[in-house]
Amino acid sequence: MVRPLTVLFAFALLAVAVGETPKGLPLVFEDDFEKGAGRWEPLDPDGWKVIETKQGKVFSQFKKASAYKPPHRSPYHIALVKDVVVGDFVLEAKCQSTVKDYPHRDLCLFFGYQDAAHFYYAHLGKRADDHANQIFIVNGADRKKISTKTTPATNWTDGWHRVKVVRSVADGRIEVYFDDMKTAAMTAKDTTFVWGRIGIGSFDDTGNWNDVKVWGRKVEKK
Repeated sequence: MVRPLTVLFAFALLAVAVGETPKGLPLVFEDDFEKGAGRWEPLDPDGWKVIETKQGKVFSQFKKASAYKPPHRSPYHIALVKDVVVGDFVLEAKCQSTVKDYPHRDLCLFFGYQDAAHFYYAHLGKRADDHANQIFIVNGADRKKISTKTTPATNWTDGWHRVKVVRSVADGRIEVYFDDMKTAAMTAKDTTFVWGRIGIGSFDDTGNWNDVKVWGRKVEKK
């Protein structure tokens, strides 16, 4: 069980402006998968593996089909960091979409994850609509768009891309970046979940991940 956040979180991350390097937040997690993926919990373990590439070892979500069945309409491919629960945080990673190009080609970033029915995620989709290329909340019901800003499209190629999520629980700020680390591609404001786990994956596509880093304030478990 996770202890509720104290008022101290009202001050965390206020020094992190749009596009800046994290200030005042400790590095609480990093993984380049050179030693495997033992620090991760895939919800469908059979769909993930560490593979060797020209980039070195990467964490590959390689199956479109998934044995994981979410309780509400939401992504099927999720791998969560073990034993790291944060309030305010900055997440950075490298990712590579590995599916043939099509309008909903996607990868996703998960945060504020409390259980399978309560979390946020950023859907980086090839073309924006009400169900793609948006920030979503899953709160005991099918995913709901909460974006206040997005782009017409996430410009996936077959190469590697940089992604970042900035979260401030005091004001509910969520910012998502793709390649351009100075200008947010998506924004939202929501204070429903003020703590949770971090994850990577896809709604129903495939992709590779590397160099995942999280700066943040850990929430202690009882």
